[in-house]
Amino acid sequence: MSKVNIAEKFSKIPERWKPHIVGELNGQHVKLVKSWGEFVFHHHENEDEMFLVVKGRFRMDFRDRHEWIETGEFIVVPRGVEHRPVAEEECWIVLFEPASTLNTGNVENELTQHELGRV
Repeated sequence: MSKVNIAEKFSKIPERWKPHIVGELNGQHVKLVKSWGEFVFHHHENEDEMFLVVKGRFRMDFRDRHEWIETGEFIVVPRGVEHRPVAEEECWIVLFEPASTLNTGNVENELTQHELGRV
């Protein structure tokens, strides 16, 4: 039971689109990810995801629309909904999701992270 300084933890993450675990609770992971550029369209069969922006902003693309998520805002993407995060500049995102969640969901590509590091 120790407090976590989010800015300090983000300073230890050099890569983009590579989530790192910073906490766990009730079968959920709290993850930090730096994003910049375009991710891949994907969905998660069994998991909902929450994206909380702590620095910057990003656009969540859906097949029929998009939503801008600004600093201090979050969005919950329900399981089964195809989505793609896109950041025009570096964005710091806190993710809350079940520990079983694969970052690219139903897609397997060079961005897929099967083993996550901790910061």
